[in-house]
Amino acid sequence: MAQVDVTSLLLLLLVALGIFSSNMPVTVAVLLLLLLRVTRLQAAFPFLEKYGLTLGILILTVGVMTPLASGKIPVETLWQSFLNWKSLLAIAVGILVAYLGGRGATLMTGQPTVVAGLLIGTIIGVAFFKGVPVGPLIAAGILSLFLGRG
Repeated sequence: MAQVDVTSLLLLLLVALGIFSSNMPVTVAVLLLLLLRVTRLQAAFPFLEKYGLTLGILILTVGVMTPLASGKIPVETLWQSFLNWKSLLAIAVGILVAYLGGRGATLMTGQPTVVAGLLIGTIIGVAFFKGVPVGPLIAAGILSLFLGRG
């Protein structure tokens, strides 16, 4: 009798959740990981574990900064953001989120046992609450405040 691959079944469940929640990034990411797994290209997993977060942040940062680079957000608009209370609040929240993300990255690296819980929470948030899968870093940062680490 063939052995059941529980990890692949879990990945298929996550694909189903991604499809159910209409969340393309989660669906594509899990399908990519499943494809690597079933084609025996697991040699890529250590690279992805080590550099995936950095590459993801790099791509996210490029996406966020593209309107500035393309000229859709003029430099004058950036300067004006220091004169509007909503923009000043946005700057403060951006600083807080970046700080929490840094703490979160440290916690996830230093305490891998919390990663599974953070991932499950993020998947539930994405699947059922229309969230975006950038939550694990911020969630880990908030968790680090509760745990007093970071």
